[in-house]
Amino acid sequence: MRLTLKVWRQKNKSDKGGFETYQLNNVDTHASFLEMMDVLNEQLIEENKIPVAFDHDCREGICGACSMVINGRPHGPLKGTTTCQLHMRHFNDGETITIEPFRANAFPVLKDLVVDRTSFERIQQAGGYVSIGTGSAPEANNIPVNKNDSDKAFDAAACIGCGACVAACKNGSAMLFVGAKVSQYALLPQGHPERNERVLNMVAVMDEEGFGGCTNTGACEAECPKEISVANIMRLNREYISAKLSVENE
Repeated sequence: MRLTLKVWRQKNKSDKGGFETYQLNNVDTHASFLEMMDVLNEQLIEENKIPVAFDHDCREGICGACSMVINGRPHGPLKGTTTCQLHMRHFNDGETITIEPFRANAFPVLKDLVVDRTSFERIQQAGGYVSIGTGSAPEANNIPVNKNDSDKAFDAAACIGCGACVAACKNGSAMLFVGAKVSQYALLPQGHPERNERVLNMVAVMDEEGFGGCTNTGACEAECPKEISVANIMRLNREYISAKLSVENE
């Protein structure tokens, strides 16, 4: 397979950056997208050029590090798929592929395709935890949980914090990410002691980090590799309003 790659290159935060075009020949259709990027970097090194910087870790669709916008879509053209799970058989011989970093005010580009997503970590630190001593796994029936609630909590907890929702949103909103993190605790009894404090703190930090507001376009859900539902945004709004009223009435 022959490919033309238009890759975003940027030296650092202050650099303007721009696209550079590369040609790859004999690309294995069974290779993953990141393996194809490895081949590109090997070619660049052989040509005494600087390789393309990009994030990756598990390469199993778990960690969320492989953040690339491929032909205008976060993580590429497949639904429910991270960049590392995308394979070259989904592209055509002779195709031109445009590769960019996730773009959002709260995700500054560090170099090439690498962005700073520590804003997500600061949101998590603000309330994405439970303070109770849970110890080892308890017997399943000690704390009965409604099956519907446990399923919804499990689905919300599937969020890997990759940031595709932010990159897909025209406003650069983090509402789907925050909604998922709030939901996974709000739906379970273990998360109730800090329920009000959690949502207020996480939303406050989200706003401080410069993420945009949600205008319900649904692009976040459409591009999420774990298919997190926008129902979690609605739950986040309910939790936030409830917490504000509780604080005001104290």
